Amino acid sequence: MKLPWKRALQLLPALLLTAALTATPAVADDGTAARTTSSGWNDFSCRPSAAHPRPVVLVHGTLGNSIDNWLGLAPYLVQRGYCVFSLDYGQLPGVPFFHGLGPIEASARQLSAYVDRVLAATGAAEADLVGHSQGGMMPRHYLKFLGGAEKVNALIGLAPDNHGTTLNGLTWLLDQFPGAKDAIGRSAPGLTDQVAGSDFLTRLNEGGDTVPGVRYTVIATKYDEVVTPYRSAFLSGPDVRNVVLQDLCAVDLSEHVAIGLLDRIAFHETANALDPAHATRTNCLSVFS
Repeated sequence: MKLPWKRALQLLPALLLTAALTATPAVADDGTAARTTSSGWNDFSCRPSAAHPRPVVLVHGTLGNSIDNWLGLAPYLVQRGYCVFSLDYGQLPGVPFFHGLGPIEASARQLSAYVDRVLAATGAAEADLVGHSQGGMMPRHYLKFLGGAEKVNALIGLAPDNHGTTLNGLTWLLDQFPGAKDAIGRSAPGLTDQVAGSDFLTRLNEGGDTVPGVRYTVIATKYDEVVTPYRSAFLSGPDVRNVVLQDLCAVDLSEHVAIGLLDRIAFHETANALDPAHATRTNCLSVFS
C-alpha cells in the first residue's frame, strides 16, 4: 500500500533524523538494565584494584544498547584491569534493541540509579563515565542537576553532541514540515532533544559547560557525519581536554560510529584519560597497544 504523497512528506524529516542518528547495529537485548557478558564486563562481583580504583560505566549512544555499542571498548578496558559496566537507557515501550530514544532528562535519572548500583556493588566512592554520542552528552545533565558530580571523577565523551547537531543542515527540514518536530518529540523525544538549539540543550549549557570536581575529555573526529559541525562536541571550562582524532593520527578515517565501536586510537586515548598519571603517547601505532 502506497502512502499518499502528502503523508510521505510529513514523515520524511522523522525518517531522516532517525536514520542519521543511528549508532550501531543491534544483535541482542533481553530487556535488563545490565547484562553480564562472556568478555567480563557487567560482572557485579568485580572489585576495583589499587591500580584502577574506580569502576568504569559505559553509556551507549542513540539507537544503541549496552552490549552492541561496546563490543570493542569494553573488552579492551577489561583486559587492562578495569571493572567495566554498561547500562541500557532511554527505552521506548515496544521498541527492543534500539534505545536512547526517551527524554534525555529521564535517561539521566536512569544513569543516576545505575551509577548508585555500581558504586554499591564495587564499594568504590566514585566512578568514571565513558559515553558515545548522546551517551557522552547525557551524563552532563546527571552531573549538573542530579548530584552526579559527587560520584563521578571523569567523563570521557567519544563524539558527544554536547552542543547539539545540525546533521549537516538536515535539521532545517523539521521546520519545513508543519508539526514534524512536535510529532518526533512526542514519539522519540531523545531525538529532538539533540538538535542544536533545543530547549534541553539550552538548559544544559546555560551557565557553563562543566561542573567543578569532574575531569572532562572529548574525543572527536573530523569525519563525523552525525554530530555536525564536529566541533560542537567540544566543551569549554576548567579540567577540559578536547582532542581531535586526526591530530593524533592523520590517516585515521573513523567517523561517528567507528570512533565508538572499533577505533583503537580512540580506545588508547580513552585509557589515557581514565589513568592520566600513566598515560602514554597516542599515535597511529596505538592500534598495536
